[in-house]
Amino acid sequence: MSHSRETILEQTRKILTELFEIERTDLTEDALLYEDLDIDSIDTVDLLIELKRFTGKEIQPQSFSESRTLGDIVTVIAEH
Repeated sequence: MSHSRETILEQTRKILTELFEIERTDLTEDALLYEDLDIDSIDTVDLLIELKRFTGKEIQPQSFSESRTLGDIVTVIAEH
């Protein structure tokens, strides 16, 4: 099943809000994962697991290695 970029963005925001208690207003596409959202590498793995469940796609952690913003993550997921 293919998801639109907007659907992936909304689901990613939902996951970040629920798992990491990040304010939804902080979850803009240009929000920096580490600097703005305080998402570390372990948090990224947890996010990746949840996004795999949502998309049903196998997403390699290496795909996230160059992601710097929320928008970057959405792009990686949308392209898989």
